[in-house]
Amino acid sequence: MIKALLIDDERLARNEMRRLLQQFDEVEIVGEAANADEALSLIEKQQPDLLFLDIQMPGKTGFELLEELDSAPPVIFVTAYDEYAIKAFEVNALDYLLKPVDEKKLETALQKVKKDLPAQPPGKDEKGTSRILREDERVFLKDGDKCWFVSLKDIRYFESNGNYVQVFFDNQKPMVLKSLNKLEDKLSKKQFFRAGRKFIINLSFIEKIEPSLNGGLLVVMSDQRQIEISRRQAAKLKDQMSL
Repeated sequence: MIKALLIDDERLARNEMRRLLQQFDEVEIVGEAANADEALSLIEKQQPDLLFLDIQMPGKTGFELLEELDSAPPVIFVTAYDEYAIKAFEVNALDYLLKPVDEKKLETALQKVKKDLPAQPPGKDEKGTSRILREDERVFLKDGDKCWFVSLKDIRYFESNGNYVQVFFDNQKPMVLKSLNKLEDKLSKKQFFRAGRKFIINLSFIEKIEPSLNGGLLVVMSDQRQIEISRRQAAKLKDQMSL
């Protein structure tokens, strides 16, 4: 069963989505929210598998809601935007439905979501308690008009830049308003390593490790970025990687 949450400031739009979803026995609607703040509370309580999310809402937008989540469940945007306005979302593989929602397109979107559903809901362990994020969980990133859902396992490293963090994955490097310290608290130490004040690196993307002149280590990432590790952190890295 797919636990779905409806997030839209228009009551009639939520009612219409309820009606459309009645034909899908595998979908259970576990709650409704009229704004982002209500949605945050419901997401924490219900841990839904899927969000049907409006973009433009009073107060925070749908994007701003997703940016506040530690990890993002699959999302189907239900929006009045025309197709040209959401081409950027389409490129980044964000599912969307235009209002009024077409039943066939809804069915297609649900089929796609079912293939991508994780075996375990984001942000919870088997007992339903908060825990460190798994590498197969996704984060939502937005930089200007572009946005991405990215699996943690695909992120090479995070680099602190003032009040922002730059996230490096594929050929992308968006800047997002996040704290490196808060990120570190949520990431698995088996997969990610705090390489000094400015970097958190994904151990899977280390290409080689060399001694550095300061007695520490020089880590070369898969994109050839060189990151200095202090002597103190080098000892921790060696221990973590069993070197």
